[in-house]
Amino acid sequence: MTEKIFRNSMAVGISVFLLSVALFMGVLYQYFGNQLTDELETEAWLVARGVESMGMEYLDGLKSSSRITWVDRDGTVLYDSVVDPATMENHADRREIQDAMRGSQGTSVRDSSTLSEKTFYVARRLEDGTVIRLASAQYTVVVLLLSMLQPLLVILVVALVLAAVLASRLSKRIIRPILDLDLEHPEDCDTYDELAPLLTRIRRQNDTIQRQMELLRQRQQEFAALTENMSEGFVLLDKRGHILSYNSGALRLLGALAPAEEANVLTLDRSDAFRRVVEQVLAGCRNQGRLERNGRCVHLMADPVFRGDQVDGAVLVLVDVTEREQGEQMRREFTANVSHELKTPLTAISGMAEIIKNGMVEPEDITGFAGDIYKESQRLIALVEDIIHLSRLDEGGPSLQRENVDLLELTRGVAQRIEPLAKKAGVTLAVAGAPFTVWGVRAVLDEMIYNLCDNAVKYNRPGGTVTMSVDPGPNGRGGEVTVSDTGIGIPAQDQERVFERFYRVDKSHSKEIGGTGLGLSIVKHGAALHDAEVELTSTLGQGTSVKLSFAG
Repeated sequence: MTEKIFRNSMAVGISVFLLSVALFMGVLYQYFGNQLTDELETEAWLVARGVESMGMEYLDGLKSSSRITWVDRDGTVLYDSVVDPATMENHADRREIQDAMRGSQGTSVRDSSTLSEKTFYVARRLEDGTVIRLASAQYTVVVLLLSMLQPLLVILVVALVLAAVLASRLSKRIIRPILDLDLEHPEDCDTYDELAPLLTRIRRQNDTIQRQMELLRQRQQEFAALTENMSEGFVLLDKRGHILSYNSGALRLLGALAPAEEANVLTLDRSDAFRRVVEQVLAGCRNQGRLERNGRCVHLMADPVFRGDQVDGAVLVLVDVTEREQGEQMRREFTANVSHELKTPLTAISGMAEIIKNGMVEPEDITGFAGDIYKESQRLIALVEDIIHLSRLDEGGPSLQRENVDLLELTRGVAQRIEPLAKKAGVTLAVAGAPFTVWGVRAVLDEMIYNLCDNAVKYNRPGGTVTMSVDPGPNGRGGEVTVSDTGIGIPAQDQERVFERFYRVDKSHSKEIGGTGLGLSIVKHGAALHDAEVELTSTLGQGTSVKLSFAG
């Protein structure tokens, strides 16, 4: 509608401009024609007086912009200021000459053969009966328009721009009250009177729609109370497989967008497993399936809905069993890893004990074998202790006593205990920072920091440093404990996995220095127990930094 008003306004503006130009040119052309005739009449009177008094001598000395012709009583041309009189035809038939001979003055206007100009003639009879005629040419309206074409085009462009601006503003101003109509409250609209009947009908329809919507909203709320509060997904189908209802849990578990009205259920998921379950349930068979979605495991249960003996639809229920599956997977992996880790030292101990038992060891070598047996048994004890710690942390530590723990004091104690190991490895320890206190389990916090420091020393190089910094948060709320070293670093591809149980970056080096592969796992679980975050930054060949961030 705005475009239509704009076009009509532009058409009106251009039409007014063209009509104005035509009227102006017509009036102006008529005015200058009359003005030229008056000037010729005055000039003819003056020339007539001069010729009467001086004759041909007057004409020879006269300079005029008009063409002067002197015609005898019989029409013979006696003088012409432009053409040789001898070559000119008789002028007795000219209308202005005839009028002048009959009276005192005659006028006429004649167009040229090319229509590019027309000539005004004024003739005046002298006392001796001869006639003096003056002629002056004037361009026609067409030629005048062509001569003014450039300024007219400029004016037209300016007029078009102004008309476009005014038409645009006018169309928007006309449409604005309609666009600003409040259809929710039409009775409050202040607009054109012609729209009053329409607004009244809209108000009545709004009242009807509002009553119907209120009833539907009440029923929807009752249904939503049953479905939206379910953690499981719910989809209700008709007998053709079209979706009648669903909850947000179904979209979340399937990773799908909200379907269109009466869309087929396969728009939610087009996998073969999902399609088979839907086809079987619509055939009247209760079944179930397992779906993998974005790393999540979803258990799908489908039950047909019968009306009499015919299948009238189906109900699909989706349950997220990811945590259960992951828990079972973790238990299987943990059991396999523990079995493997326990088997290695036990096999070594059993083998060395068997060699000693069979007397295959020289007496002077028994001490070395005993030392190896002790070393493997200590590794076995450390592994069992780490497993026990992880089990307690997995249980949430309900039996662990919490207290206010000063992390700076705790860190200094860890540094003192690990100092002998650092000296043996040629590593320098440094503790810096300020005190801050967290509410936590002292033993767990101690073991977390100890494991970080132990790794920083073990995986360092001779002459390296380990820096432990304790930084309280602003206004005493929370804080950070950072353990940094100048050791061998961790490759980028391994940095996300070092907190997994039994994961080692360099398995041969880890076993050589006596690592169990559970130290960082204990750190991760201990951080979760204290609602802390663990952040690891490492550059291969330059060192590693691990930050524990405690909330206030």
